[in-house]
Amino acid sequence: MKNNVLKLFAASFFILLFSVKASAQQNPYVPETDPLVLQKLEQWQDLKFGLLMHWGAYSQWGIVESWSICPEEYPWCRRYMGSDPDNYNTYLKEYENLKLTFNPYNFDPEKWAEAAKEAGMRYLVFTTKHHDGFCMFDTKYTDYKITDKACPFSKNPKANVTKEIFNAFRAQNIWTGAYFSKPDWHCPYYWSPQYPPKDRNVNYEPEANPELWQKYVEYTHNQVLELVSGDYGKVDILWFDGGWVQKRDKNDIKQSYLKQINNSEAGYIITREVNQDVKMDELVKKVRKKQPGIIVVDRAVHGKNQNYLTPENRVPEKALDYPWESCIISGGGWSYTPGAKYKSGREAIQLLVDIVAKGGNLLLNIAPSPQGEWQQGAYDLLKEYADWMKVNSEAIYATRALEPYKVDNICMTRKKDNSAIYFYYMAQKDETELPPVVKINDAYKLPKRSKITLLGTGKKLKWKKTGKNSFKIFIPKELRKNPPAKYVWVFKVVE
Repeated sequence: MKNNVLKLFAASFFILLFSVKASAQQNPYVPETDPLVLQKLEQWQDLKFGLLMHWGAYSQWGIVESWSICPEEYPWCRRYMGSDPDNYNTYLKEYENLKLTFNPYNFDPEKWAEAAKEAGMRYLVFTTKHHDGFCMFDTKYTDYKITDKACPFSKNPKANVTKEIFNAFRAQNIWTGAYFSKPDWHCPYYWSPQYPPKDRNVNYEPEANPELWQKYVEYTHNQVLELVSGDYGKVDILWFDGGWVQKRDKNDIKQSYLKQINNSEAGYIITREVNQDVKMDELVKKVRKKQPGIIVVDRAVHGKNQNYLTPENRVPEKALDYPWESCIISGGGWSYTPGAKYKSGREAIQLLVDIVAKGGNLLLNIAPSPQGEWQQGAYDLLKEYADWMKVNSEAIYATRALEPYKVDNICMTRKKDNSAIYFYYMAQKDETELPPVVKINDAYKLPKRSKITLLGTGKKLKWKKTGKNSFKIFIPKELRKNPPAKYVWVFKVVE
């Protein structure tokens, strides 16, 4: 995931890459069969709103997480920090030495968890390890970690930040999820010192070096198993990133090469595809022996280990036929951005409603600073969510998509048990008062005995049918002038 100034370009690339892969497959989703996982997925779809946190030693430079050490020529890989950013070897050494100065002395996960809880967030996904390989947990398989004695923060009693974060969020009844990067650009079994790195992929041919690759497979399995056992407690979601690390047969790689040639004139090149089989099926079985029912998200890898799909920094145009979440930047970039500008309350709340109306979840990213703090803009944004959710949360949790999802500025959804239908009036910019009449056209056929209330008031409202699937709601003056919330007003319909 990339920084703010590059996010539009990055999103376009990954949308394109996703569409190329999806077009090669009849169905982008392979349904789960494990009954415990299915039950967990159903519960996850009820949660609707989650928190994603990108954090690592790279936050000290305020740069894109990991990508600047990748020798590719995409904008998000640009190097501009350090003493000599044009010298790759010097840059890499200085980047990895950020471990020696990483000291987030104001780390206070309880404060984060309380703010997230108030905002209505129900689950967390934290970056235990990004592509650079720096571990934010106390792994015993590398010294490139926050708890290594060479890292100043290792002396802090809360040095094992993953454990501390998980405990703080569980205390607020928030699910915990571990982001884990399948590629590891620091590990000598992935980027072997015997060869220079070529791109984001392993820098040797696994088939020609089976013993070296097997060491990497074991390294990956061992670290993941650490996270789902021991000190880390119950983990609800295992969220793998780095979809280029996957099993491929020779025909897949040949077809990819042909696509690169055919698409080169279109202005993009699909990244080099290498067979990188980390034995995900075996790993998931091991994980579920320790944590039965855990949700696994093997991002951008078609198959049974992608329990839900994760469109990045975008919202699908309509509801999808499978579980999904949009992971979205709240402000700045995925990683810490000095002086980040955060979404407005209106933009953020209408984003949540748009996603929920289409049956998805919102995973909103907030990036901690090198001192271990959230910027005030993040707290201000979460306060906007908190104020709105105090009035309208029942129209968010445990809901499911209802066609046609949105008409004009009206979104709609339903309780999963069909006990209520909700219509969300999306206010225009600077619109602070409800209109005298709210018109809902070509949306839904209401039974004659339907009762309509405005959430936050409990007051029954008059309404009138205007067509087969159209009606209008009359808003009393006292409600128009004093709406119960800002940005989105929600009408509840029960029969």
